[in-house]
Amino acid sequence: MARPKKQDSETEKLERQFDEFDNQVKSLTLDRMNEAKKEEVEPQTKLSSKQLENEIFLKPKKFIADNQKFNEKFRDEWNYQKQYVRFIAENKEVIGETIELWTHPFGGVGAEYWEVPTNKPVNGPRYLAEQIKRCTYHRLYMDESRQVASDGRTTMYGQMVADKTISRLTAEPCSTGKSIFMGIAA
Repeated sequence: MARPKKQDSETEKLERQFDEFDNQVKSLTLDRMNEAKKEEVEPQTKLSSKQLENEIFLKPKKFIADNQKFNEKFRDEWNYQKQYVRFIAENKEVIGETIELWTHPFGGVGAEYWEVPTNKPVNGPRYLAEQIKRCTYHRLYMDESRQVASDGRTTMYGQMVADKTISRLTAEPCSTGKSIFMGIAA
């Protein structure tokens, strides 16, 4: 049995609309998501000067060697990244929970497993603090104000948009004097 012509045109129209929507979702690239503004939140930790005096030095709990050879062109960058800095790590998703993560900053340098206590000043390598600081996610939503497609019976509204970039974990500089941490003078 052949379909009526009117129904075929409606089906084609719906397919075109679906394809447009599919293209919009595909166009939501990481670059476009990174343009979303970062959500500002207040720090969880307020410490007294007595609490700032405590010294905790972090060391990796596990280490896995890398069989690659280290590229000597990156020696100066590696020496900079492995410098110990003082910071306060915060877990924004599960407040107070210890942060557990693996780092592998350069090829030829082994992977390390860290357990970082939160809401207290710690000393750890710069690459660890920077990796914690980069832990973000994007909140997506449908922009309902824009009509995407319509046929006689249904109308589709919305376009996928990155709303905000939200920090899952943070590492803020902590210092009693002057220091340089991740390019920020404290």
